[in-house]
Amino acid sequence: MENKPIARKLRLLSQLMELHDVNPFKVKSMANAAFKVDKLPFAAKDKTTAELEKVDGIGKSTATKITELLETGTMAELDELLAQTPAGVVEMMGIKGIGPKKVAVIWRELGIENVGELFYACNENRLVEAKGFGLKTQEDIGKAIQFTMDSHGKFLYVHAESVANELLQKLKGIFPDALINFAGEFRRCCEIINKLIIVIASQEGLAIINTLAQSEILGDIKATDSSISGRLPNGLLVDIVCVPKDDFYKELFIQTGEELHVQTVLSKITTLIEQPQSEEYIYKQAGLSFIPPELREGTVFIEKAENNTLPQLINYADLKGTLHNHSTWSDGINTVEEMALYCRDVLKLEYLGMCDHSKSAFYAKGLSIERVLQQQEEIDHLNKKLNGFHIFKGIESDILYDGSLDYPDEILKRFDFIVASVHSILKMDEEKATSRLIKAIENPYTTVLGHPTGRLLLSRNGYPIDYKKVIDACAANNVVIEINANPLRLDLDWRWHQYALDKGVWLSINPDAHRREGFLDMQYGILAARKGGLYKERCLNALSLHEIKQVFEFKSESRESPKVRM
Repeated sequence: MENKPIARKLRLLSQLMELHDVNPFKVKSMANAAFKVDKLPFAAKDKTTAELEKVDGIGKSTATKITELLETGTMAELDELLAQTPAGVVEMMGIKGIGPKKVAVIWRELGIENVGELFYACNENRLVEAKGFGLKTQEDIGKAIQFTMDSHGKFLYVHAESVANELLQKLKGIFPDALINFAGEFRRCCEIINKLIIVIASQEGLAIINTLAQSEILGDIKATDSSISGRLPNGLLVDIVCVPKDDFYKELFIQTGEELHVQTVLSKITTLIEQPQSEEYIYKQAGLSFIPPELREGTVFIEKAENNTLPQLINYADLKGTLHNHSTWSDGINTVEEMALYCRDVLKLEYLGMCDHSKSAFYAKGLSIERVLQQQEEIDHLNKKLNGFHIFKGIESDILYDGSLDYPDEILKRFDFIVASVHSILKMDEEKATSRLIKAIENPYTTVLGHPTGRLLLSRNGYPIDYKKVIDACAANNVVIEINANPLRLDLDWRWHQYALDKGVWLSINPDAHRREGFLDMQYGILAARKGGLYKERCLNALSLHEIKQVFEFKSESRESPKVRM
C-alpha cells in the first residue's frame, strides 16, 4: 500500500473520530499524522513500526495503526467507527465544503443519512434551519453534490436540459441550412439521461463531421463517416448522427424510440419506406396514429395507436391550479401571500393549495395544532383580500410508522384537503411499506397520496411497495395519487400511470414548491405525466376552481357516504 491510500485511511479515521466526539486532541493528532504520511519522502510500507514512530508527527500509537493497516488491510478502530456510521453519512464527509462537525449536525439533528437526502434538503431550504448553516453554505453544498452526481455520467433531465438546449442552438448556428433535432432519451423526456443524441440532416454530411471534429464544442471526440461522439464540459456524452436530408425523419424516428418500440412499429409496415417526409407518415404506414416521442417506450401505447384511442396528452396550459406547496410557516422561503400572488399574477392560475409540514416533521418546523389554526386564520383573511383567486387549506400530514396520520380527526376535518406522505423511517420491506401506505390511504381524511415511494432520483431508490395493491387501494378509497413534480422525485413513476388510470385513479401534478420559483417545477411534472399517458380530464389540478371545490366537498361528504366519488 502506497503512502496516499494510507493517508486517506488515517484522514477518514480522524474525520470519524471527530464525528463521534472523540477527544479533540486525538482527532487533531490523527489529522496531522494523515498529512505527514502523505508528504513522507519515503514509502511507509518499507519502514518498521519503531522507525515510523520516530517520525515527527506520527508517534507510537499512529505508527502501530499504520503497521496494522499494512499487515491486515484495515484498522480495528476504523472498522469500529465505520460500523457505528451509516455508509451515506461517511459519503457526506467527502463533499466539498462540509466537515465532520457539520455532517454530525446534518445526521443527528436533521436525520439525513445519505447524499441524496442532503441534496433534496438543500433544494427544500432545510439546511438553513440547522445550527452553523447559512444560505450560502446550503447553496455551495447543493452545487458540490450536483457536480458529483453529474460526474458519474448519469444526469437528471433537469440538469441536462440547459446544456442540451445550448448545444442545439450552437449547432443550428453553425449549420443554419441543416435539419436538426434531439432524439433518444432526451426527446422522450426520460427522467435520467445517459447520453444526448442529436440527428443532423444535410447534403454535406462529411463536411459536417469534419467541422464538428475541428470545433471545441465537444471533448474526447471520436468520428466515423456518419457520426461523431464526444463529451460536453460537464461530462454528458453526446452522439451526433449525420444523414442526408431525405433520410432525416426516418433516422429521427429510429434514433428517438426505445428499441422495442421502433422494431414493433417497423414490423407493421408492409411497404418499404425509403424517404418519409415526416414521422407521422411512418406511423400512418404502420396503421397507427402518430405516437408522441414521450410515449415511445416499449409497446404500451402501440395497441392504443392501432385502435385510434391514444390519449390527448396533458399540457402545461391545462393546469388551473397548484397543490402541495410550502411557505414560511414550515420550511418554505416565501409567505403564503407571496406564493398566492405569484400564482395569480405571474402564473395566471386560479388557486393555490398550501400544504405545510405537519407536527411530526420537526426538522421542517412542522405545524403544531395551535399553528395550524393560526395559519388557517391567515388564509381566511387572504381569501377575503385576493380577488379572483382562492387558497385552499391543506397540510402535508406525515404517515406515521403504523400508517396513521399525525393529527386527531377534529383537526384533520378542518382542512380542505390532505396530502399524506411518508418522511421518516424509510427503511422498510415491501410488506411493511405497502401496509403502511394502505392504512393511510384508507383514512377517510386522506385526499392525495404524496410522493408514494419517497425516491430521490440517482440518490435513493425509495422504499419498495406493491404498486398494484397501493393503486388498487387508492381506487377503492377515492384517493388521488401525486406526481411529485420536483425533478429529483417525479414520483409516482410514470411507468405506473397507466395502471392507475385504468383503475379509475386520478393523478395530481404537484410541485412541492418551497419557494415561488419551485412552482416552475410543474413543467417537469407535466413531462413525467405525458410519459405516463395522463390527460387533463383525469388530472386533479387541471380542474377549474369551481370543479375542484366540488371534488373537495364530495371527499368530505364521502366520509359520511362512501358511495360519493369524483
